[in-house]
Parts: sequence; C-alpha cells; structure tokens
Amino acid sequence: MSLSRRHALGLLASTAATPALAKARSGPLYKDASAPIDLRVRDLLSRMTLEEKVAQIIALWATKAEVMEGIAFSPAKASAAYPNGFGQITRPSDKRGVAGDANQAGGVGARWRTPQQTVDFVTPVQKWALEETRLGIPVLFHEESLHGYMATEATMFPMAIGMAGSFDRELMREVQSVIAREVRARGVHLALSPVVDIARDPRWGRIEETFGEDPYLCGEMGVAAVLGLQGESRQLGPDKVMATLKHMTGHGQPQAGENVAPAPISQRELRENFFPPFREVVKRTGIAAVMPSYNEIDGVPSHQNKWLLGDVLRGEWHFDGAVVSDYGAVHELDTIHHVQPDPQAAARAALRAGVDCELPDGTTYRTLVEQVRSGNVPQEAVDIAAKRILTLKFRAGLFENPWPRKDYAALTGNKGARALALKAAHRSIALLKNDGTLPLTAGAHRRVAVIGPNAAIARLGGYSSVPRQTVSLLEGITAKLKGKAEVVHAQGVFITQSEDRSADQVLLADPAKNRDLIAQAVEVAKSADIVILAVGDTEQTSREGFAKNHLGDRTSLDLVGEQNDLFVAMKATGKPVVVCAINGRPPSYPTVAEGANALLECWYPGQEGGTAMADILFGDVNPGGKLPVTVARDAGQVPIFYNRKPSARRGYVFEDVSPLYPFGYGLSYTRFEFGKPRLSSSRIGVGGDVTVEVDVRNSGARAGDEVVQLYVRDRVASVTRPIKELKGFERVTLAPGETKTVRIALGPQAFSLWNLDMEEVVEPGLFDIMVGPDSENLQTIALEII
Repeated sequence: MSLSRRHALGLLASTAATPALAKARSGPLYKDASAPIDLRVRDLLSRMTLEEKVAQIIALWATKAEVMEGIAFSPAKASAAYPNGFGQITRPSDKRGVAGDANQAGGVGARWRTPQQTVDFVTPVQKWALEETRLGIPVLFHEESLHGYMATEATMFPMAIGMAGSFDRELMREVQSVIAREVRARGVHLALSPVVDIARDPRWGRIEETFGEDPYLCGEMGVAAVLGLQGESRQLGPDKVMATLKHMTGHGQPQAGENVAPAPISQRELRENFFPPFREVVKRTGIAAVMPSYNEIDGVPSHQNKWLLGDVLRGEWHFDGAVVSDYGAVHELDTIHHVQPDPQAAARAALRAGVDCELPDGTTYRTLVEQVRSGNVPQEAVDIAAKRILTLKFRAGLFENPWPRKDYAALTGNKGARALALKAAHRSIALLKNDGTLPLTAGAHRRVAVIGPNAAIARLGGYSSVPRQTVSLLEGITAKLKGKAEVVHAQGVFITQSEDRSADQVLLADPAKNRDLIAQAVEVAKSADIVILAVGDTEQTSREGFAKNHLGDRTSLDLVGEQNDLFVAMKATGKPVVVCAINGRPPSYPTVAEGANALLECWYPGQEGGTAMADILFGDVNPGGKLPVTVARDAGQVPIFYNRKPSARRGYVFEDVSPLYPFGYGLSYTRFEFGKPRLSSSRIGVGGDVTVEVDVRNSGARAGDEVVQLYVRDRVASVTRPIKELKGFERVTLAPGETKTVRIALGPQAFSLWNLDMEEVVEPGLFDIMVGPDSENLQTIALEII
C-alpha cells in the first residue's frame, strides 16, 4: 500500500474515531489528556474562531506592556487587549514592556526580572489563559538558552564554540539537560537553541554561538544538544523543554562577514555543507521547532523561501514540527530585503512559505484576520499554522501542567550545576602552544603576575545573564595559590570604554591611558617571576550585530586596541609569558602565537572559567580540547576551512597560505601515539558499512584526553570533492602507558555525494580513510567501494 494511501486511510480512521471518543468522555476531547494529540488538536481547532487561531501564531514582547500593570501581569488588561487570547510570550525573564525599562531591539537592554518575579509573572498568565479565555488555551513561553538559561541566577556554561571544542557528545547532552531543567523550572517550555549553522567567517560576530566550521561536528553536537533539551520522547518529560533548531541556513558565511548579509551559496554547497547538521537533527531527534535565518540565498530571504522550508525541510526531511520566525525577520522582508511592499504582504509571504508563528511580537501576523476576511489569505493557511503551534503545546503537556516548579530555586544554579559548568570549562579549553613552561607548579614561583584586560573579569559572551556566581582568572589563580605564592595584578589595558554589552556604540579605550597602564603593568611584571596574560575580546568587540546602530562584526581578526603592545611589553621584561585567550572568535593573533611561551584558547569559559583556567595552568587538569575551527593568520585568507577543494589554497605572493592553527588542533601535557588504522574490510559495496579501528597509546607520564579524529577523502569523483571530511570522532581518556582501541563505524552517508544530477549517491572508487589527533597529522589506509 502506498504511503499516501495509508496516510489517507489513517485520516479517515481518525476522523471516524473522533465522535465516538468525544461521546465516551465528558467535556471537550481536547481537554482529555488520554486522547491522541492529533485528535485533541483537531477537536480544538474545530471550536476556534479565526481570531482565536490568529492569536495562537503571535507573541508578546514589547507588547507585554498591554497586559501589565507595572511589572505585574494584569488579567483585566489582558482580557481587554486580547479577548481571543495570545499564543506566546517572549522572554518572561526580562522586563521588556515595563514602563521606564530599556526596550532595545534584541532585548539585551531590558533589565532582568528576578527568578521570583519571573514565576510571579508566568503563573497568573497561565491562570488567566486557562480560566478567563473562552477555550482555556495555555500560553507558550519561550526563552534564549544558547549556553545557559539567559536569566538571572541560572548557570552559565562555556559558550557554544567552546563546548564544540570539547568534542564530547555526552558532555553536551548533560549540559543541555541542566539548561532544560533550569528553563523549565520557571514555567518555560520552549528554548531558542541550539545553533547548528556551520561558521566559515571569523569576522562574523556570531561565530561564538556556533559549533564551528565542520558539518559533521555541528550535526553531532546539535543532536546531543537537542536530546539533552528535549529528551528522546516526542512528549516532554518533567525537566525538559522543546528545542528550536537555528538558523536555517547559510547564516555562518555571510557576505563580507556581516550579520544578516546575503549568503552567496550554491545548492550543491548547501546540500554538502550547510544542510547536513540540520538534516541530522531532524532525522535523529524529535526536534520541535526550526527557525529560519535572516539572510537571503540566491535572492530569496529564508523567511519566504518555500523551497527551503517546504520542499527541503518538510518535504525531503519530513519535519513535522513548527517553524518559528527569527525576531523581526518577517517584517524585514519589507524593511530590509524589499521583496514585499508592506507588512501585510510580508505576512502573506512568510505564512505561504511555512512560517507558523511570528516572533517576538507578531507584528505582521496581527494583520491576518483582516487579510483572511478580505480574501487575501486562505483560511487553510492560518489553520495549518495554528495547528502546528497547538501541537507543540499538547506535546509540551501545557494543557495538563503549565505551571512553574515550586522548588525552582533549588533547581537553578545549584551545586551540581556549578560542578558541571566547571567540568565543561575544563574540557573545552585547548592548549595551542607550550614550550614546556606549562603546567606550572603551585608554589614554584614566589610571585605570579596576572595581567590583562580579561584577567579580573569573568567574560561570559553573548546571550548570557547574571549567574549566582562567577570566577575570574585572577580569582581562580589567587585561590589556587593561597598560602603558596603572592599574586599581583595589573589591568595592562582596557579594551573598550564600557562593559555594557547592550550599548549600541562601541568605543575603544583611550590609547594614551592604555600606554600609561602598560607602563604600570611592566613594573608589576618585573617584580614577578612569571606573567599570566589574559587578552582577547569583550562582549562588545565581537557580538551579534542586530541593527545598523548596533554592530558586532569586524574586518580585522587580530587583538583590538593596545593588546598587542601590552604583550610585546610583557615579553620585553624577559619573564615567561603564558597567554590565556578569552574570547568568542578564533585566536588569530600571530604576534602572540609566535612570542608566547604558552597559549591557551579558553573561549568564553562560563561562570566557573577562572577556576578551570587555574586548574589547567597549574596541572590539576590536563587540557584536551581541540579547535572546532581553522584559525586564519590574516583576514585576507577568509573564508578558510579545512575541508577545502583541491584547487583551493594555491598560495599568496607575500604571505603564508597555511592557517595559524588547523581544525581539530590541541595539545596536551602528555604524549599520544597513534597506530596505523585498520579496516574491517578493505572492500565494500556502495550500500555497505565498514568499521575503522585504531590503537591510541598514552606514552607520557600524565593521564590525559585525546580526540581521535577520522577523515574521509574520495580520490576521484564525478564532481569535485574536499581533500578531507570529518566523518567520526571519539574523545578518550588514557592513563600513562595505557592503550585503547577506538572503533568508528562508517555507513554509506560517510561516502555519499551529490552528483551532477543533484542526486545523493555513493560512487564506486577508492577512498582514503585518515585517522589522527587533528586534521593535518593523519595516517591513511585505502578503502575500495565497488
């Protein structure tokens, strides 16, 4: 029987069953928790007016002002402003909409509610929705949770790019499980995370939000993140939230590195590199929502791209969740892209493409009632969108239990969460250079100088709030050396004039004042035996540029301001200089890389970052993180990525063509030796599988972690293929002298390509299977596919 006929018969059976089920129960079927979700949705839709359906596909953010009295929710004002209810509320943890509070676009300027204030807001909203609206449809609250719940007193973990550098799926899942618990405890059921855009341009200020440049790594981290947030069931467990996969797609390689700029990417490139992480998540999880990207591809913005959201996402990949807009993106079809003449037309185009709800305020979708009445929008289009949003609410269990947890405070930022944040920071930090200076021994140096603009501040990165505690590098080292050595500190330089990441204008610090600070730092360094120098970025110098007056992208990749001058001055003292790079963009710092005695890439390491950095500096933890991106020497090399085509990277007249650091790179305090890879079979069919084995030995004196990386190359194909592609990895922990055999299974997908007819196939031929500790130091064995 054909799939379409089975589907049709299933619909008939469901339709026939509905009256019988309704008759057997008292009350509306949609309120019966034991009934199948599809029948509950159908029953509810049949009872709804057009106005109630449109209300379900809008949200309130700045418009929260219409339902609040001061900071509190007002049922009377809500009933007057929204007699048909509303579908979502955006970020209940902020005060957007409260008179006198900042209301900047992007929300970073809105002051935070306390946890108790958030719960006190969510609870009466749900009580009103259940008891004072005609049908009692609960409200869906959503929040940001990129690397922690973006709300006060929640746990802030390392930034996404650092988590990717852990190459640790289980750690990612564990971290996201804690994030889900903290979000859900306050009555929120939808998280706008994770980001699985592959990122190929470090000038782009949002590169910190991604899992790096590789499709396979992004897909694996994305799957782990979604399973951590949602669990494996399509219906949410008590401590889970629905995840939102974003941003589909091309976002991570914008023209000139500027956020929202066009993504000039061919369909083949989309299918080979940008689509795979999204497809993996859709295929392997019950992902609840997908968010389109702001940019355009081939002249079509993603929010009105029927091919992208319809043919590919829902058609080829069979995604059955909801498509939620990025903030303001539907309106931007008119105001930025100019592919629609007005907000009404923008709403029609987005709805037609399959965007089911408009965030953050439903500005254009609020016109849909009138547009349906006038015949400009078919009723069926609204019905489909409302059906998908209602399905999310039933999957989330909102009709049964929409309430915050009474013990929310004990579930947020607690001892266990802090311990996990520390573990995540340990595993995300990568050692990029070491001449033997590291690890340090606590007490071996009489006086330790901790210097630099990122030494005394805990940098968390974008999409973060104020956790219950933070630990700076200075605090971490001071605690580590208490009673063993003197710690002295100097600012060195300031990077910017302000630390307010919500500020629109970014002003670099005064060079003259910085020169005075450098002179002071030199005197401090001279008095010490070793210098720990903390440099990098701030939440202002690399961030999401969400508006023309709030920029975050750069042309230069090197340290900004006088940080290089500070480093040169520290080296001139003759003291050993260990650099901790604390940032969200790849460490393209050639002066530092050449001159430092040791260099740690710490990314934004989260709230426990200071302790984690100190643990690694003093050898209590052996670093094992790897780079999830290729690090350019110069912005002129961009875009630079390891899985290049054979004709790329021929060379430059005056500059080195190689990267500063390759993808997958990271050192250790111990030594690892790789044996030659072995195959379960040297020849397989086009639909066959093969298992790759490799022995890895810790030949050093310390226990440590190594990431075994497996790459594949198709030697000859009908279309050009990358020189190598990551197709497997495993992080292993080895004691001194210990050997482990790592086994990685490869199926047809590891060898597939999109041929001249744009068909995904495996072509017979010879393939190189390459295994090693990074993308350059590899041992190869040949596999034949017949």
